[in-house]
Amino acid sequence: MDYVKFGRTGLKVSRLCLGCMTYGDPARGSHGWTLDEERGRPLIRQALEAGINFLDTANVYSDGTSEEIVGRAIRDFARRDEVVLATKVFNRMGPGPNAAGLSRKAIMAEIDASLRRLGTDYVDPTRSTATITTRPWRRCWRRSTTS
Repeated sequence: MDYVKFGRTGLKVSRLCLGCMTYGDPARGSHGWTLDEERGRPLIRQALEAGINFLDTANVYSDGTSEEIVGRAIRDFARRDEVVLATKVFNRMGPGPNAAGLSRKAIMAEIDASLRRLGTDYVDPTRSTATITTRPWRRCWRRSTTS
């Protein structure tokens, strides 16, 4: 497997990233074509054994069940410190005016929920599922993380 630098993060990731929108409970979320845990785990295991160390999921994939499946697979098939685990936030995960978006409150709440579903105490890169067109992402992120 070839590994490359991931932007300016200092991380080295496999040239191939395993996108995890494919895995989740088909009865939850908006993608009935997803693979449940029994059918998805062998594919995640095969990717990890092939040297793919970069996995990308999101809080909204199959209503959070993608993160649950990916988290359990990482615990069973890899060492967490050898995997670069990315997740994304933005889309609505619950009721109320602050249950979606990129406010500091929404980002922190959704990252906490993602960490619980993934069964880990950190994620590596975190991104938005939204295309930000109103202002530069760095400025938006900097403002959302300062108190």
